[in-house]
Formats: sequence, C-alpha cells, structure tokens
Amino acid sequence: MAPISRGDVDASKPFSVSFDVNVAAMKVVDPDAPESDRAAVQQRMLGPEVLDAEHFHEIHFASVSVESIGESRWRVHGQLTLHGQTKPIELETNLENGHYRGTATVLQTNFGITPIKVAGGTIKVKDEVQIEYDIVLAGK
Repeated sequence: MAPISRGDVDASKPFSVSFDVNVAAMKVVDPDAPESDRAAVQQRMLGPEVLDAEHFHEIHFASVSVESIGESRWRVHGQLTLHGQTKPIELETNLENGHYRGTATVLQTNFGITPIKVAGGTIKVKDEVQIEYDIVLAGK
C-alpha cells in the first residue's frame, strides 16, 4: 500500500493521467501473515535487492492512451517506471462512487527485480504481482 505523492489528470481530449508514488512510503499489506514476516518482507522490499528505495525514490506512471470499454470503464495504456526501468502497462479502471479503481499485473523480472525470498525461502513473493489501486481526485 502506498499513497500517491503527486498526480495530474487532464480531462480534455485526449484524456491523460500521470502519478508518482514515493517508494519509501510503500507498506506490505498481508493480513494473513504474522507481523514478523511482514516486517521481514517490508525490509527486503525497500532494500537494494528489490525496490532499492535509496536509489529509486519514485514509481511513475503516465498514460499514453485511454479507451472507453463500457459505462464508467476504461482501459488505460501507459508507461510504468519502476526500479529505474520504463515498460508499457495496461490498467483496467472503473469509476465507482467517485473512486477510480482497478488492477494491473506486472512481472517483477521485467523491471530488473528478483522476487523476494525470506526466512530461508519459506516466504516467497511470486514474479507476477497484482497492483490494486483506488484513486479519488482532489476536490471530489
């Protein structure tokens, strides 16, 4: 989980969106894992082996195109910069009660990240990570 540190939406045609996330503000959220395991994963996630928060301070997303796929639903094509590498990504977004919500899936290895293994390999994070987001525009 992480708050957006900066964002911009341009509702003119063509519609565009961009935002940044402060890597150091990211928190591991896994209610099924013991606190000690979450703390270990948190430390590794922010450390040099994964997100390397000391060198890569922000995650950046900028849309390239937005297409309507139904009532209050969009497919957003954009560029995601993570761990110093920029790759194309696609987001499925729905507008519900003033919240833009959706998911995207990324492969950590596509961004030069080796998936986490902690506690002698008993805790593993898959290469494929699902990102869930819930964005409310300022003033809404």
